[in-house]
Amino acid sequence: MLRRFAAIVLILPALAACQQTPAPGGMYSTGGDTADDPCARVVSAIGYAGLLLGPEGSEQEQEFEDALLGRLSEVRGITLQYGSRLPASLSPAVRTVQTATEGLARADVPRQRQVALLKRYRAAAGQIRTGCT
Repeated sequence: MLRRFAAIVLILPALAACQQTPAPGGMYSTGGDTADDPCARVVSAIGYAGLLLGPEGSEQEQEFEDALLGRLSEVRGITLQYGSRLPASLSPAVRTVQTATEGLARADVPRQRQVALLKRYRAAAGQIRTGCT
């Protein structure tokens, strides 16, 4: 019984650390710096997620496995962190990426909703890529 109590006492601080909110200033990614070029960070995250996406137009066949959901979650975080610093003309696309990835980063979203969100995401992500070049 004493061993169990000791194990719980040792684990509690680690669990509490996992529950912390993002750092002040909206830090959603590791290795980022507030001085980083916002277009480079957002376009890079979009490209990284894109490596797991099927060709455009094949959204109905897309597999929404955990790795893809994780990368789309990363796009969401990077966009939340850097999106407000993108050119003002991209604000609608940034908002669309943020709302689409909010659903795409979750495994409990129904498949048809995932497909619809992916289509919206792709269009907005393409606008950001184009606007940042």
